[in-house]
Amino acid sequence: MKPAPLDELPVHQAPLSMARVVGSDKNFYDRYYFNAHDRTGERFLVMGAGVYPNLGVIDAFATLRSGDRQWAVRFSDAHQAGELRTEVGGFRIEVIEPLQKLRVVCEHESLSFDLVWDGSFPAALEERHVLDAGPRSILDATRFAQVGSWSGRLAYDGGEFAVDPGVWMGSRDRSWGVRPVGDADPAGRLADEPMGGHWWTYVPLRFDDYMLIVIVQESPDGHRTLNHASRTFADGRVEQLGWPRIEIAYRSGTREPESARLHMTTPDGAPLVVDVQTLGSVSLTVGAGYGGDPEWQHGQWKGRDWTSAAEYDLTDPTIVGRLPYSTVDHVARATCDGQVGHGMFEHASMGRHDPTGFRDYSDMAP
Repeated sequence: MKPAPLDELPVHQAPLSMARVVGSDKNFYDRYYFNAHDRTGERFLVMGAGVYPNLGVIDAFATLRSGDRQWAVRFSDAHQAGELRTEVGGFRIEVIEPLQKLRVVCEHESLSFDLVWDGSFPAALEERHVLDAGPRSILDATRFAQVGSWSGRLAYDGGEFAVDPGVWMGSRDRSWGVRPVGDADPAGRLADEPMGGHWWTYVPLRFDDYMLIVIVQESPDGHRTLNHASRTFADGRVEQLGWPRIEIAYRSGTREPESARLHMTTPDGAPLVVDVQTLGSVSLTVGAGYGGDPEWQHGQWKGRDWTSAAEYDLTDPTIVGRLPYSTVDHVARATCDGQVGHGMFEHASMGRHDPTGFRDYSDMAP
């Protein structure tokens, strides 16, 4: 194996070339995620790109929902060990100012954009995310998150739109480590002893004075396996907000959250309550390649210079029926102490979850 360009810099954290990652787990990944919306929920763009060094794959996706229609484009190619590129097919990411400003470009006849991200507050490093399935960790990752604004242009469905940073905002994250990617691993023992359920809530919000990040993951019995609640101010100060309690109002007959209330505690012991209303949404299993997407999965080998595009009717029963078994990103409008903020309410409620009363995968809200 040849040295990588990064080997010229003093950035090593293991006695390996930067062309290698520590460990040979095929599921090692390094990914960008972004979303963009105009705060109304009428248009919602989700996009991302990932590198999978032990699979030799680089890929990217972009999917836009407008009303009951959704467009998606995906790109994939071979990745060479130690490459520094963040470009695949018609999709590229340019880091203009690390942790602050990036440019994201997608060029495809179905969906195209040229957007610049500007962080509103310093990026926040989240708690390390570890999830075990039986005797093995299937997820062991680090991530930082940020809220910000977008500027540029967006074109789809025969029209082109200006993206005004005074209106358009969103959130982004950068994560790396191990999580299920590429073709599925053999189920083995877990086929006979499944987890039984998965409950996840991730809420990055932007208010005028601070960024708020809340993350809660729980097992079927309600045992919390990941907990993070913090707010970051413009001067870099970070407040920890304790052990959040989340109340979700689900739409009857579904597991779709209509609203939520987040209960937190400031460092001086005062309660901090945030009310969230969900607006438009994108299921990450429809066109985005996350777990459960039947068309494409992150890290899958699709051949060199592979491109795919699709358009979806979101009233199609086959898509509607997939939603209770999906992680769904919702545009969110929030209020806290009289201030109005916006961001995302990402939620997954699959299978049993005792605290909310769901007994199994078929159980829905009354």
